[in-house]
Amino acid sequence: MMAEQVMKRAPKCLTEKDTAQTAAKLMRDENIGFVPICSDAGKVVGTVTDRDIVVRLAADNGSLTTALGSLMSHDPIVCKPEDDLSGVETLMEEKRKSRIVCVDDDGCPVGIISLSDIAQHEEGSRAATLLRNITVREAHAS
Repeated sequence: MMAEQVMKRAPKCLTEKDTAQTAAKLMRDENIGFVPICSDAGKVVGTVTDRDIVVRLAADNGSLTTALGSLMSHDPIVCKPEDDLSGVETLMEEKRKSRIVCVDDDGCPVGIISLSDIAQHEEGSRAATLLRNITVREAHAS
């Protein structure tokens, strides 16, 4: 199975200049907890999660107007849509990431794969069944 078969397509992206509040509103409105941060050229330069906003912002007594550039994780973990899913899973495991950005040849995001997406396509194991049942709300049709 290839990454493009499980990824959520057309991910919502923000820039380093966007604010924590903008990200929080997007996450609320789209029911997502992860957003790629892109350069003006559209290339992925980082990621921000709902946890980044809560923990980093609160820990530093930050403001909702804080730019995402200071909250985001740099050096995003990425894959290509044509990558084999088992390799993507291995990369996620090695990097201890529950989400990965799928990028095109120019480094622009074309999809997101989360553990819940993988669970929706796994069969047979008790852990996959449990994760699939727990995350069914999070899995969006591609």
